[in-house]
Amino acid sequence: MLLLMLPALASPADWSVTPTVRLRESYTDNLGLAPAGSERGQFITEVSPGVMISTSGPRLQLSLVYTLQKVFYTHQPDRSNQQLDAHGHCELLADWLYIDARAGIAQRNVSAFGPQLLDPALSNSNTSTVRTQAISPYLRHYFSGLATAVLRYDYQHVGSGGLLDVRSNALTLQLTGDNGGRGWNWDLNLQRTEMDDAALAPVTLSNAALTLNYPFNSSLGAFATAGYEKQDYHSLSAQPQGKYGWLGAAWTPSPRTRLSASLGHRYFGKTYSLDASYRLRSMLWTLNYSEDITTTHGEFLSVSPTGLSDFLFELWATRIPDPQLRLKTIQVFLTISQMMGSQGNVNFFSHRYYLQKQARLSGVYSTPRSALALHLATSGRTGQTTNAIDSVLLGPDQLQLTDRTRQTSIQAGWNWRMSARGNLTIGASHSRAKSLTTGREDRNSAVTVGLTRQLSSRISASADVRHVHHTSNAGSHYRENGIGASLIVSF
Repeated sequence: MLLLMLPALASPADWSVTPTVRLRESYTDNLGLAPAGSERGQFITEVSPGVMISTSGPRLQLSLVYTLQKVFYTHQPDRSNQQLDAHGHCELLADWLYIDARAGIAQRNVSAFGPQLLDPALSNSNTSTVRTQAISPYLRHYFSGLATAVLRYDYQHVGSGGLLDVRSNALTLQLTGDNGGRGWNWDLNLQRTEMDDAALAPVTLSNAALTLNYPFNSSLGAFATAGYEKQDYHSLSAQPQGKYGWLGAAWTPSPRTRLSASLGHRYFGKTYSLDASYRLRSMLWTLNYSEDITTTHGEFLSVSPTGLSDFLFELWATRIPDPQLRLKTIQVFLTISQMMGSQGNVNFFSHRYYLQKQARLSGVYSTPRSALALHLATSGRTGQTTNAIDSVLLGPDQLQLTDRTRQTSIQAGWNWRMSARGNLTIGASHSRAKSLTTGREDRNSAVTVGLTRQLSSRISASADVRHVHHTSNAGSHYRENGIGASLIVSF
């Protein structure tokens, strides 16, 4: 609701409000993703009204996409889903007071093991609707010759029925020094977060850090961070508090190439990070590696990298001049080419704190009429708190399943612009989830082919086919094939 209130707090701007209706008829030969011999085929009818709202003015930026999906089945009760992706930024008082806000509703996989969600119209016991909200008012001001100060309050909430209900309140003070671009610079960050998980006792996280930066020249610089952190969750190993620090360097030989790396030490051991990107006129590559303590709700609220979509939006400006049509084409392309999720791996439900180590490699190559995208990801999680708190999610006989996990995935997509109004997109993905404590290993493969056609400025049609294959050394193998056709009308 806050996102819809932001316009009243900002100066007038150009608005785009587009109501839509999506009609879809499809057939699946395995609606519940059941094991071989228990498959059940059904026809599915979907009616999905929605709205897209956007504006980008000097004091207000807002993007909101909402869909209400009504699903009708031939042999079981109807049901409804909602999808929401909204984010906004508003300058309330020039050069002083700002506010950021985000909200989302989406169907997510509960576990990385078992049937995996590919189409929200399918039904299985391993999915749940996740609702996220975040609001962050902050004061920012530049004190000439001294520093830029930011005082920020963050409220976040993640809920999913009786499975997740987590709220957090955080207060952050950041001071960034102003030395006029001469020699050393500094950054001071103070943060305190109070976490309230309905399944746990409240947790307080405190952090204080000082970072020094030194530019050797216009393309090479070094930085060093020292700080102290304290987290009062009940850890199974090292006490989650203590001094920490790391050293790093950043190299930017040109506007198209960037490389930043660091190494250091925290209470859980050595830690490393890497952030690199390489861009040519028609190609973009990004490589990232990080290690951190994380939670399920924290990952749901993390901001996903947008490099590929931003790159394609700029690159396809001449290929698809209409910005709305261009955005929809990119969304379809990335959805099909990243079929297992934007990160490739599953953010499974848990009330635990984890040490997560993850790496991602993404790339896209585009020509005037085609584009090829590739995404590789690997992530490992090690539980830092007792698994007993997940008994409601996993059951008492599966508590060790997520003590130590490793997920890997590869996704590829190819888009071909057949004409000024038609596009063909082919996507393929393969992922593996392994429990390093129990030895269970699940594999998922999917292939999707989609054809879209812009019939007029307000009407588009699409058709798609897919094949999904799931195997597990714990049994419950399944296959699913689906075919569907859609008509989208914009008003």
